[in-house]
Order: sequence, then C-alpha cells, then structure tokens
Amino acid sequence: MSKPLNIGMIGYGFMGRAHSNAYAKVSHFFDLKYHPVLKAVCARDAEKAKAFAAQWGYESVETDWKNLLKRDDIDAVDICTPNNLHREIAIAAAKAGKMVLCEKPLSMDAKEGEKMVDAVEKAGVPNMVWYNYRRVPAVMFAKNLVAAGKLGRIFHYRAKFLQDWTISADLPQGGQGLWRLDAAAAGSGVTGDLLAHCIDTALWINGSIKDVSAMTETFVKERKHNLTGKMEKVGIDDACAFLARFKNGSLATFESTRYARGHKALYTLEINGEHASIAWDLHDLHRLQWFDHRDEGPLRGWRSIHVTDGDHPYMGHWWVPGLAIGYEHSFVHQVADFLEGLAKKKPAGPTFRDALETQYVCDAVLKSAKTGKWTAVGK
Repeated sequence: MSKPLNIGMIGYGFMGRAHSNAYAKVSHFFDLKYHPVLKAVCARDAEKAKAFAAQWGYESVETDWKNLLKRDDIDAVDICTPNNLHREIAIAAAKAGKMVLCEKPLSMDAKEGEKMVDAVEKAGVPNMVWYNYRRVPAVMFAKNLVAAGKLGRIFHYRAKFLQDWTISADLPQGGQGLWRLDAAAAGSGVTGDLLAHCIDTALWINGSIKDVSAMTETFVKERKHNLTGKMEKVGIDDACAFLARFKNGSLATFESTRYARGHKALYTLEINGEHASIAWDLHDLHRLQWFDHRDEGPLRGWRSIHVTDGDHPYMGHWWVPGLAIGYEHSFVHQVADFLEGLAKKKPAGPTFRDALETQYVCDAVLKSAKTGKWTAVGK
C-alpha cells in the first residue's frame, strides 16, 4: 500500500489549478509508493481559498504561509506565488524540514536562487522546480534521441515562445492576474516567464550554455498600476531575442515576445545535427517532427511521429496507442517523477540547483541586453 504525502500549497491561481489537478490524478495512472494528499491550501483571501479548497478537495485552509510551515501534518510545500515571494517561502520551508516544490522561474535572479539552493541542500530536503515542458512525451522523446546520439554532433538549437496578450496600452500592471507585468513581483518579463522554459529545455537536452548576446524591448513604457492607481514605469521586457553558444560548440537562437499577433502560446524548438534534425510545436504537442539524412534518397524527408504509443515516454500509463494527451498531463508526469524519486532516493530534475543554471542564463541575457555585449554565463 502506498504512503500518503501531505501537500500544502501556497497560492491558488492558474498554476495552483494545474498542480492540484496533477496531484489528484497521478495515483490513478501511476503505481507509486507515495500518493499525494491535498492537506491544505494557503492564500491571503480566506473566502477565495475556501472556494478553491472545496473545488479541488483540500482538507483545510490557511491564510498565512508561516502558519502552514508550522504544521506537522504538512510534508511538502508547493509554492505557486508570484516570483518575489519564492525565496523567503522556500528558505523557510527548507528550514522547517519540508520538501519544497517551486513554480518557475526559481527566483528573481541568480543571487536569490543561490540562497535557495543553499537552504534546501543544507536542510537535505527533496526539491524540484516546475519546468513542466520537460515532461511532454514528445519533448522527452527528443531528449532521448539526442542522448542516444541519433542526431550525431549537434550544430544548431533554436527556440521561440510567442504570445500576444499585452499589446494594448490600456492593460494595467500589477495585482492579481497581472503581476507578471510588474517588475517588482516578476523580476523580468518574457525572459523569466517564457524564455526560462525554453532555456531549461535547451540545457536539459543540449547541455550548458557558454555565453549570450541579447536584445530586449519594452514597447509600452508606462501602464496604470492596479495597486496604486497611478501611471508607473514598466520595468519588464516585453520582448527578448538572444544568440547563444553552447559548451558543446553548437549555436542557438532564442526569441520570445508578448507582442506577436495571432499567437497565444506558440512554443517551438528545433535541433539540427550532423545526421538528423528534430522539431516540436506546443500547438501539436503529441507530435515530433523527424528528418534523417541517412534515409534512402528518394524517401528522404521530414516525417511526423505520433508520440502516443506504449513504448513512448510516459504513454504506457495512459490510453491505447493513437490517443493523445494534453498540456495538463505534463504536470501529472512531473508529480509522478518526483514521487518516484522519493521512493528511490534519487532527485527528480529539475532540482533547485538545476534551475539555478537557467537563472544564470536569464541573468546573462538581461545583462547583455543592457550592455550590448556578449556576456558569459555563470557566477
């Protein structure tokens, strides 16, 4: 019989829903030694927290995260707050001996991230950051193909993440739902919110990035702030594009914006190697595009692999071959990997230390954009 793992979640927004759904589903599809128990949800608005708890099946509600950490019946703390709260909560949770799962990005910057890594490693508590796109079966399959050497030497990596929801100058910044437009709460704009996903996947598949050359732009310079009611300077980046050199010698281009009309969440990646290329698109997330130069000439061309068979990553846990799964399943897979890691006493990535490497890249990107110079990644 599996053992309960009591979850205390802080925050109840979009990611709170995604994580709660994953905790609720995982034991129905994965045979694990631990099963999540939705023990408590914590948020400042008691009425909204109670409504969220009732909808998702949390047993109790807290309005102060410090009280949540004092509870003996909480094993793992899941941080689904704005970025500026990650550091304080994560460090306190680690000191309280709680496992810590934290939404991405890890922190406001690498300096904060280093303190968070030190805290969880000193406490010896299991930890993980929610970079869920690693757990899309087609992306995991791409990782396995690269690791197996199927592409040969890697020459190019390119990724983009495009949205269009902030184009209106009338859109305010700050407060619930729009904290991502407030630099004080988010730290950065598309770099930390969208490109962080692309960077994490790239580091995981293709190894460390050596240096970057970046440019950013803030198209709307001032927005009304929801908390003050005043027009205030916008401190985030609305768009970012950067070049990168990996330590393995390959080159990369990354692009992200919230000003691309017609795109709600277009995340794509392509990798070109000496033998083959692969490409993936979030809008068609269960397919991996594959080109192999070693195919017989008349048959050589791009093929579409429907990543739904039982021997594809994770798919043996779901339906019969040919039936697709979706975005929410990536979170279920991440919970499953975390719980399996607990049983085997082997960390499930990305750990805080893994995610810190992404933070170093983000910091280098923002620094390069300010200086106009190539910038090395690292401390």
